[in-house]
Amino acid sequence: MKVKNSSVGKDEVTIISAGVLIEGKITSNGNIRVDGTINGNVTAEGNISVGENGEVNGEISGEVIAVGGRVNGSVTAKDKVTLEAKSYLKGDLVTKILVIDAGAVFEGRSQMNSDLVSTQLPFELKNG
Repeated sequence: MKVKNSSVGKDEVTIISAGVLIEGKITSNGNIRVDGTINGNVTAEGNISVGENGEVNGEISGEVIAVGGRVNGSVTAKDKVTLEAKSYLKGDLVTKILVIDAGAVFEGRSQMNSDLVSTQLPFELKNG
């Protein structure tokens, strides 16, 4: 019997490069950087960054989420969401800390509630 090590890949970064189109769900134990396009949900136990030219059409869940490009779907972060100056988010947002830079466009509802975040993330959260 093989035992799955859940700590494998926690410090790794998966990069979806510009010009890459992915159709489907992405899940990672580590961090994800999106500079291409993903049509599907993105879940990471680490951080998720959507670059200035990146686009996600689906839900995003992670520890810390930075949006510099376009997101069409809900965003749930355990700790913090940053909407950078050229970002566009159409969807609801749940996080503890929300930072919106001047120039960012946000169409949706936001909720800053740590209890709600811990119950909505699709992966197990462990205290430090």
